[in-house]
Amino acid sequence: MHAFLERLIVAFVLFLILFPVLSSQVFIIWPWYGQVWSIELICLLLPFNLLAVMLLHSYYLCIVTNPGRVPDGWKPDTSTGDGLEVKKLTGKPRYCRTCNKYKPPRSHHCRRCDFCVLRMDHHCPWVNNCIGHYNFGHFLRFLFFVDACCSYHLFMVTRRAFWFMGRRYFDEPTFAELLFIVTNYVTVVPVLLIVGAMSLYQFYGLLVNTTTIERFEKDKAAILRRHGKFHEMKYPYNLGAWRNVTSVLGSNPLLWCCPLAPQGTGLEFQLSDGEGTEVQYSGPRCNPTSTEKQFKLPSSPWTYDNEGVNPNLRPSNSSTLASHGHQVYTSALPPYHPDFDGDYSPRARQSYSPDSSDIDDDYQGIKVRRGSEGYEVHPLNREEMLRRYLEAELSREGRYQVYGADPPLEDINDLISDEELGLRN
Repeated sequence: MHAFLERLIVAFVLFLILFPVLSSQVFIIWPWYGQVWSIELICLLLPFNLLAVMLLHSYYLCIVTNPGRVPDGWKPDTSTGDGLEVKKLTGKPRYCRTCNKYKPPRSHHCRRCDFCVLRMDHHCPWVNNCIGHYNFGHFLRFLFFVDACCSYHLFMVTRRAFWFMGRRYFDEPTFAELLFIVTNYVTVVPVLLIVGAMSLYQFYGLLVNTTTIERFEKDKAAILRRHGKFHEMKYPYNLGAWRNVTSVLGSNPLLWCCPLAPQGTGLEFQLSDGEGTEVQYSGPRCNPTSTEKQFKLPSSPWTYDNEGVNPNLRPSNSSTLASHGHQVYTSALPPYHPDFDGDYSPRARQSYSPDSSDIDDDYQGIKVRRGSEGYEVHPLNREEMLRRYLEAELSREGRYQVYGADPPLEDINDLISDEELGLRN
């Protein structure tokens, strides 16, 4: 996204905040009270303006606060292994090749910010910044103040609208009042619905101590579970609702709305003690007492699983073909060749059993190899294919008329009888 467009989005958000706050007070509430200050008017507008100031301050902190970078030269502590996240294939700590740094737990590289963000939740275009360890609390407070400010705004404007209909006589509003009442409803109601849904999503993530990226990963793991791709996977960061909230907003609930610095450095996180640890099953459970052969990484990259055949590459109708006596035929000609005949085989058709051949078996002149993608048939070289093709075509009766070689000239007289010579004379 272009930098000018990102600044334009921030300006649009500021407009959505300032327009309802100012227009509702100047063109709706102030004329309603006769443009005269009173205790009732102050008690009505003071909480609203306090919420608006806290909203703007939280939004400012979301924009200017660095979400958290990985310090130069930081390396994970591999001696203990507590909270260490490793790659699945290599078993080594995660490493960012773009930043040339190790990745702490729960950190991810942001392409927009161009650096690895500590405890990255997501990149928010509305604040033109990543939401990470150091500004996640400000982002939660920003969402809360948006919901509170919009709700209080709708309360004031709706009270003014009902005032028109509650009088014994009709108090006709001015055109400016009616125009700004409608525009305020049109502006605030969609914002409250959209931001309210986002707030519920983020507050739930706070209760279970899960970022947006981690929830996407858990959803993906749930899908892979149904396909039997993974074994048991545990999520160790859920410490319980109260401890999850206090780890972000602080231990004092009276200060949760204050812009305080987050706890910790974002390089390591407290793990669950094991009881109540959230378990994500993304595959069948493993029984340690089972005698079934456990999975081990094969030595050759050309083998599948435990040196077995890839079941996804087996023909779906292989059992049906075997029961009906059909046999597999591999033609030496490509399908686009003019002489290709799918119903004819230059060799005797032979049955094919996926479990009956080993690596590099000699399958009657055709190399059959069991690789990582199933059974692979290695074609012969072009000269051998041409020779076999010509032999097969010549052997077909009626395909070609074969002429024998002419006899030598000196043997012609032996073949001609004397009677034939006399007739010629």
